[in-house]
Amino acid sequence: MEPDDSLNVFGGTLVLCGSDPVTGFFRDGHCNTCAADQGSHTVCAVMTDEFLAFSKYVGNDLSTPRPEFGFAGLKAGDSWCLCASRFLQAAEEGCGPKVHLAATHQRALDVVPLDVLEAHATPSKDT
Repeated sequence: MEPDDSLNVFGGTLVLCGSDPVTGFFRDGHCNTCAADQGSHTVCAVMTDEFLAFSKYVGNDLSTPRPEFGFAGLKAGDSWCLCASRFLQAAEEGCGPKVHLAATHQRALDVVPLDVLEAHATPSKDT
């Protein structure tokens, strides 16, 4: 499997999302995607306690360690490549996490409108 074009929502080079813990469909720290990535793990989000509780409530527990999968569990402040549809669901429910736009893959735009991503953008050099 090779990742699709590594471009962010602005059409620029996709920057690193997170390396501690290592994130991404390819576990390379980037929110790259490909046809095999059915969840479109393309939104680079900064975890919050509120979002982690929401995600657990809707059936995707990201905070509990799963050592059998080499997963230590996420905590507030961690950057993680979220499924675009889960991010949109959380945003619509009022608990969408902040987003690193320069690290969010352009394919996220297939699911999430740019204005929604921009409304959740981290105050940084992303814009």
